[in-house]
Amino acid sequence: MDLQLPPHKGDALSVVDMHTGGEPLRIIFDGYPEVKGDSVLSKRRYVREHLDHLRKVLMYEPRGHYDMYGALIVDSELPEADLGVLFMHNEGYSTMCGHAVIALGRYAVDYKLVKEPQAPETQVNIHCPCGLVKAFVEYSGGKTGGVRFLSVPAFAFATGVTVKVEGFGDVTVDISYGGAFYAFVNAQTFGLDVTKSRTRDLVDAATAVTNAVKAQVKLHHPTSDDLAFLYGTILTDGKDDYSSDPTANICVFAEAQVDRSPTGSGVTARVALQYHKGLIQLNKIRTFESGATGSQFTGRAVEETKCGDFKAVVVEVAGRAFYTGVSHFVQEPEDKLTHGFLLK
Repeated sequence: MDLQLPPHKGDALSVVDMHTGGEPLRIIFDGYPEVKGDSVLSKRRYVREHLDHLRKVLMYEPRGHYDMYGALIVDSELPEADLGVLFMHNEGYSTMCGHAVIALGRYAVDYKLVKEPQAPETQVNIHCPCGLVKAFVEYSGGKTGGVRFLSVPAFAFATGVTVKVEGFGDVTVDISYGGAFYAFVNAQTFGLDVTKSRTRDLVDAATAVTNAVKAQVKLHHPTSDDLAFLYGTILTDGKDDYSSDPTANICVFAEAQVDRSPTGSGVTARVALQYHKGLIQLNKIRTFESGATGSQFTGRAVEETKCGDFKAVVVEVAGRAFYTGVSHFVQEPEDKLTHGFLLK
């Protein structure tokens, strides 16, 4: 039986759902109004100011959930870009998302958003709000596989910063940028373990750190004020010295949202931080594990570069994304919950 769309008002919102290391990605491919703006960053501002109700429709319950993540494909102003993208979550719109880039790379090849695929890898240039990210998608026998990407310049913003954290007192954090800014703290500072402690306890500690850093540390980015905000806090297992063994972390971002994957932009920022401290050398591959699901990404610094006055590195992150389904979402005008809600 062919399923028909039920009675509804307005256009259906059509999506492809994927996950990367357990972290969801809802790719919106049809039903959105025109996104105005002459750049990806201006388009990000436009959707925040004019179309935010649709983010809530797709990210929030009853169609999504508190930790849903989304990607809206838009046109890019860069001639070399195959696509532009806006990232969305429970709080708003981020500037970079590595797990989404990994999924979008595979999606772009499978859904023919790039020219004829090439074996063994097909390059997909994705224009994120933080800049152009180059993804490389495994391709063989007509099938896509793992994806690696090269980050925008990543750098350590500040190390050994002491902030007063409510409920914990003085806490020393590092702050690093991997397309978004993160604070990094060893979970043992709070008597926690990123792989064994209750998720709620990890979330509470990370959120307290995020609130403290936002209130007490002024961030800046050399190229755009739109990028100068703290996205979240990453709690680690403290194993920053280079090793062939995996090192685990858990990322709490946006409005206390928990990343199920090792966090692509977080891995980028963490590698940049380790490189800055002399704990990892160029082209040394490190495995990063999600404290939430045990899924893994690899990361390595591939070359030195600059970002304004900051010494930076280009980081390669690799992982695997999988499809979970296709949906067409509708809204009924009589539904008082149609615009979405969240349970905290």
